[in-house]
Amino acid sequence: MAEHRTGQVGHFINGQRVNGEGGRKGVVFNPTTGEVQGEVALASASEMSAAIEFADRAFADWSQINPQRRARVMFRFKELVEKDIDNLARMISSEHGKTLPDARGDVQRGLEVVEFACGIPHLQKGEYTEAAGPGIDVYSMRQPLGVVAGITPFNFPAMIPMWMFSVAIACGNAFINKPSEKDPSCPMRLAELMMEAGAPAGILNCVNGDKEAVDTLIQDPRVKAISFVGSSDIAHYIYSEGARHHTRVQAFGGAKNHMIILPDADMESVVNQLIGSAYGSAGERCMATPVAVPVGDKTADKLINMLRPKVESLRIGPSTADDADLGPLVTAAHRDRVKRWIDLAIEEGQELLIDGREFSLQGYENGFFMGGTLLDRAKPEHKSYQEEIFGPVLQIARAADFDEAVALPSKHQYGNGVAIFTRNGAAAREFAQRVNVGMVGVNVPIPVPVAYHTFGGWKRSGFGDVNQHGPEGVRFWTKIKTITQRWPEDVQGSEFVIPTMG
Repeated sequence: MAEHRTGQVGHFINGQRVNGEGGRKGVVFNPTTGEVQGEVALASASEMSAAIEFADRAFADWSQINPQRRARVMFRFKELVEKDIDNLARMISSEHGKTLPDARGDVQRGLEVVEFACGIPHLQKGEYTEAAGPGIDVYSMRQPLGVVAGITPFNFPAMIPMWMFSVAIACGNAFINKPSEKDPSCPMRLAELMMEAGAPAGILNCVNGDKEAVDTLIQDPRVKAISFVGSSDIAHYIYSEGARHHTRVQAFGGAKNHMIILPDADMESVVNQLIGSAYGSAGERCMATPVAVPVGDKTADKLINMLRPKVESLRIGPSTADDADLGPLVTAAHRDRVKRWIDLAIEEGQELLIDGREFSLQGYENGFFMGGTLLDRAKPEHKSYQEEIFGPVLQIARAADFDEAVALPSKHQYGNGVAIFTRNGAAAREFAQRVNVGMVGVNVPIPVPVAYHTFGGWKRSGFGDVNQHGPEGVRFWTKIKTITQRWPEDVQGSEFVIPTMG
């Protein structure tokens, strides 16, 4: 199986690959070796504006195609992605550093939303009320917005773009994806596959870039909606700037997900699930579990005794290794940032149980690797607890009782996901009702909802009122129009009061 190498990456605009003309470029690393494996063009404002123009033209016809035919394109796209999944996984693994099985999972979770979007003839139906008043019927329809955009992160270069564009395009919109410049190859390939599936040129464009490209999307009045996933500071910026320019925005930011462990939990199951959710993909997931909250010191001590050998025996290897639990981090700069968070946690008084900072993989000494790190006695006042580390680091924050365990994630600035592990149904139900977090798992460590439900966090993890995919996604990518109609044979006189249906 040939190894992917990035080479020169431009843009995919109006149905074809084009070289960037702006002159600025970013580098794409191979995180396993530390080598530069390619360059990616960074679009100028004029290049992004041209992509918007092509998308706007394509929308006029695409929005008039009936939903069954749009669904058939999505069915064919799904089949093409399934056939190409190993190639897509190699692209992701090579540029991101996640293992090949994890990369295939990245693609598969995106495909689940494509499957949901295949049901658009039903999903986009409006409502109808007969005889809402004397001779009056009322009905509604959901219509596409026009040109819409997604700004997607490095950690899921397949899943999150497909979460966005599959529903948006199925609804009749034209889409521009601005992916991360760190791993651009997979989003480019997805745009090609959408064309092969039968979507018209200009319906799915992939424009690489940085802040200049993002600001152009926000400020152009032809762009009607933007979906974003990334850091909370950038999410807040895009949300506030979008509002200033009258653009609909959903913006999802950082996370600090907690796993609450009650004394009655099956500890072997807890440890097995915690090790994967904390260290899988080197912790570079917004739904990872970087904080464990054992209730009571006895629970905490038992957890640590069982967890320590699991962390020490993590299999860290090249992203292409079949038996690796995790690969490298995405860049050297990000790896060094994670190390600085560990330094700070120690300075703040946390107990370093396992130190992964000096890990080096033989034969890949220049790769961006880290070992698993385990820290105990994190406190709410610690900066390293308050912020997202986004690396293979697990912090243990001990809680004295159930109420403190509920309070820790509830009071945290982020509110993406949380999990509770217990055999007590009443405690789990109370926790799920009380906790101030957007997504809750009960004996499930990574509570990412299935495609026909919806994804979204609270507080600084989510800006905007509508979540991703599921019925919420259809609502975000459409506008509702309501028609009140009467077909009288004869209308006598004029009415000067507001009409009622009583």
